[in-house]
Amino acid sequence: MNARRMTPADRLLVNVDQALRTLFGRPAVTGRPHPAAELAAGELDATERTLAMRLMRVNHTGEVCAQGLYQGQALTARLGTTRAKMEQAAAEENDHLDWCEQRVKELGGHTSVLNPFFYAGSFALGAVAGAVGDRWSLGFVAETERQVVHHLDEHLQHLPAQDAPSRAIVEQMKLDEAHHATAAADAGGRPLPLPVRLAMRMTAKLMTRSVYWV
Repeated sequence: MNARRMTPADRLLVNVDQALRTLFGRPAVTGRPHPAAELAAGELDATERTLAMRLMRVNHTGEVCAQGLYQGQALTARLGTTRAKMEQAAAEENDHLDWCEQRVKELGGHTSVLNPFFYAGSFALGAVAGAVGDRWSLGFVAETERQVVHHLDEHLQHLPAQDAPSRAIVEQMKLDEAHHATAAADAGGRPLPLPVRLAMRMTAKLMTRSVYWV
């Protein structure tokens, strides 16, 4: 028997469930091996531990934003193939979300109290991008992921060299984000205008600077 076709109301309920899992529960992961499962961190002093925790907290909130973005786009995407791509990317980003949260807690920290705010904003942006058109939506994904790769490169420069678990997680995230950017562009994503790209960078800076501290 074929599965019942999902209505807009069904998809909305799925998105509510996804939001609750992202913000307050444990997201459904893909089951991929944890990149740091066999690694142990070297000795970290208090300053290094705090730095690593704050950087991984920023990465966690970045994944919260990615969930909001992808779920918003999937909700309003016009083509079923585009919606499927967004949902698959969101599933892979759930791995990152889980890995980052675990590492933040291992380092003695907590995830950001600002996560609900950033999820809501990202969901709204994603829904608007999806409504504008699938090619623009895919272009938004491609540009977002390119900026994330750059941001992860910066974190690799600042993470303590002896924090092997955090570095392994970030390296795997970087590979996945680069793949998502390429896939979105290859699927027909349109390059975004310069003012939009600059606005995205400014928003990302606001997120990273605030979440670093709270």
